[in-house]
Amino acid sequence: MPRRSATMLAATLLLIGLLCASVLMRVPYTEMSPGPTYNTLGEQEKKSGGSVPVIAISGHETYPTSGHLNMTTVQVTGAKYEPSLVSAVIGWLRKDVLVVPHDNVYPKGQTDKEAQQENAEQFATSEDSAKTAALKQLGIPVGTQIVVSSVVAGGPSEGKLHAGDRIVAVDGTPVTAKEQVAALVTKHKPGETVEFTVVPHTAAAGTGGSAGTNGSAGTNGSAGTNGTATDKAAEKKVTVTTGKASDGRAIVGILPGTDHTYPFTIDIGLQDVGGPSAGLMFSLGIVDKLTPGDLTGGKFVAGTGTISDEGEVGPIGGIQMKLIAARDKGAEYFMTPAENCTEASKGTPGGLTLVKVDSLGEALKALDQIRSGNTSALPSCPK
Repeated sequence: MPRRSATMLAATLLLIGLLCASVLMRVPYTEMSPGPTYNTLGEQEKKSGGSVPVIAISGHETYPTSGHLNMTTVQVTGAKYEPSLVSAVIGWLRKDVLVVPHDNVYPKGQTDKEAQQENAEQFATSEDSAKTAALKQLGIPVGTQIVVSSVVAGGPSEGKLHAGDRIVAVDGTPVTAKEQVAALVTKHKPGETVEFTVVPHTAAAGTGGSAGTNGSAGTNGSAGTNGTATDKAAEKKVTVTTGKASDGRAIVGILPGTDHTYPFTIDIGLQDVGGPSAGLMFSLGIVDKLTPGDLTGGKFVAGTGTISDEGEVGPIGGIQMKLIAARDKGAEYFMTPAENCTEASKGTPGGLTLVKVDSLGEALKALDQIRSGNTSALPSCPK
């Protein structure tokens, strides 16, 4: 075989080998793409058929709404998925796919199940903060109560206290702050008993006030810390024998936490959605339903952002994918957390206006401007 032909054959075989290797080689990356969007003013279809409002309010007057206040999501490949080198390169070249290091999404070998659990917890916390921020914005009282956040497996309280139980008192001393629980328990020596007065979570989740993830207090719920007559009737005494911590302190093996109570029921009916980034849009949807008139004026507004109990808006991940999802659905305006503005400005789809916000109050002012047509004054992200 002539030398030139042999060289060309060797080069061809090498190229084929490299292509095969690139297809078979797996790389530690995760792919993100635009996910579904949900109108917080609309309804979501149930798996069992029919539909339910995304936000349902009872026990308080509500008002008709129109337009869209869409929360946005990102679809993420699973923890075990590893794209080939070719897939990763194609993803890097596409505008509707974001390729990021695997550990950025699933840190320290996190499994799909662990990620789903974490996302569910973040979503529940986001719901609670969204309700709290919206009601505070409207001047509606929001109360607090001390609850059992979790029970240590195999600890002294296992089988006696349960996550969601409302802690009314410890050894007869009323509890109004979670720090009190540990202080009262550590007055004891290991092996001594502590008496908890609690409203079991099954009773607290009814009309007398919620201690569960839903955060709603029912139509007769209390906005304070003392509960209602229904709560009083459901109270029970639970005696726990203390264990001993490594430093010698008495412990009961629970983590106390703070939960909010509301004077009426607010249910968020989304399924199979996780993470904290829908907080802002949930708050806006709640405010719209509880106030006369339309916040959007019939416009299509989408957005994202975490929210604190005080209405502060925080940054989220996957902003560029959410922009694409919103625009594909028909959004004209996008509520953008201030800390995401720089990244969002690099990939804004045509026809979508970014609105910079860092609080619920600012978002409401921006909606006033959108509704009135005074869009030239909207706070925008720098380009």
